[in-house]
Amino acid sequence: MAYKRSALMEERLAGNRERILLAARKLVAGGGYRNAPVTAVASAAGVSTGQIYRHFPSKSDLFVEVLSEAVNYEIGLLREIAGAEASASERLRRAIESFVRRALAGPGLAYAFIAEPTEPEVEAERIRCRRLFGEVFRDIVASGVESGEFVEQDLDAVAACLVGAFTEALVGPIAPSRTSPRDGERLVESICGFCLRAVGARRPR
Repeated sequence: MAYKRSALMEERLAGNRERILLAARKLVAGGGYRNAPVTAVASAAGVSTGQIYRHFPSKSDLFVEVLSEAVNYEIGLLREIAGAEASASERLRRAIESFVRRALAGPGLAYAFIAEPTEPEVEAERIRCRRLFGEVFRDIVASGVESGEFVEQDLDAVAACLVGAFTEALVGPIAPSRTSPRDGERLVESICGFCLRAVGARRPR
């Protein structure tokens, strides 16, 4: 007869998994992936290292899950902005500004998700996530082209360029090696202004 877990056991396992993910996220936010060895995650989550490997076959799998959850949250926020009642230019500005401000507010986590050297599996997830971001910006730019706010352009290429531009512009300001804080407001305006010029923003028809 096959062993069947009780409802209480399933609930306990699910709770352990969530605690592990939360602990890993906090450690990564505090000092990057190098600050989150499995032993530290286990201690912070109040579980054994064996429990971690019960849910995640490797450290890379754990980090991929942490990255995926954070990105899904970001995508939700950006889609909400993209679907708002506003001009394409305003929605594009709000979306980029929202991402940049959150990155500056949480530089440790943002750097880990954007640029910190890590395992190939995590890097592959980063690439997938950038494509998801690109889809949101593609929709905004497409609506701007249709309304006449933006010039005609290759939507896929432009969306990829936008994501590459504002993430790359953040690498220095959020890097652990930064020697002094950047003027956040000036950086936000510079990035937003560049991206709007890049899509050829103009007055609607």
